[in-house]
Amino acid sequence: MTLTTLIFDVDGTLADTERDGHRVAFNRAFSETGLDWQWDVSLYGGLLAVTGGKERILHYIERFRPEFVRPRDMAGFLKSLHLAKTRYYVAMLEAGEIPLRTGVQRLLTEARNAGLRLAIATTTTPDNVTALLRHALAPGGETWFEVIGAGDIVAAKKPAPDIYHWVLHQLRLDPHQALALEDSENGLRAARAAGLRTLITLNHYTLHQDFSGALAVFDHLGDPGLTCRCVQGQVTAPAMVDVAWLRSVAEG
Repeated sequence: MTLTTLIFDVDGTLADTERDGHRVAFNRAFSETGLDWQWDVSLYGGLLAVTGGKERILHYIERFRPEFVRPRDMAGFLKSLHLAKTRYYVAMLEAGEIPLRTGVQRLLTEARNAGLRLAIATTTTPDNVTALLRHALAPGGETWFEVIGAGDIVAAKKPAPDIYHWVLHQLRLDPHQALALEDSENGLRAARAAGLRTLITLNHYTLHQDFSGALAVFDHLGDPGLTCRCVQGQVTAPAMVDVAWLRSVAEG
């Protein structure tokens, strides 16, 4: 079936946001709120098994802070704390501190010029997505994407396939016409459960995860002068992951 659409995850896929972006913003929000919590690089790597910021905070409390006295309005507390984290994260984006990953801008530009439809399926908040696209991609970068599925638009976060089902429904699209781009095992499981072939680009936190069922696994998408490396998958590896290669693999 003809490839018509690329659906991108955000955190870790479009940009390497987790270790030096979201983690730092969480810590700043904790400090602002008067909490002595500190998520170091190793701890945060483990917490990433839980998708969704509010869900991640709650898991941390249950697993590592059983002595924490919960406020009466726990849902309100989590929401407020996560809003503070988002404010810090957006400020980092506005300061240009979180660039897109290698090859992302090139591939997005090629896809647009080739007439492919673009969409996003992520658990991060809509504000985070918009800020990243505007400041790291282009002014008005969010308009490059026909559909943006983000945040709490569905109840069940990845690895549940709900966000991908929602995006496909909005696009009125058969999953065989699309390709998902992800960076994590949870993302792969979500995309595959929605019937999507999936390409993985690894990052610091996902190097040793299980990517069985992925179309291919790369270290990054590649750019002129910076060749990507295929680390898993029975494919003829390109110097760069481009539209022509994606079509040859998806339609071949």
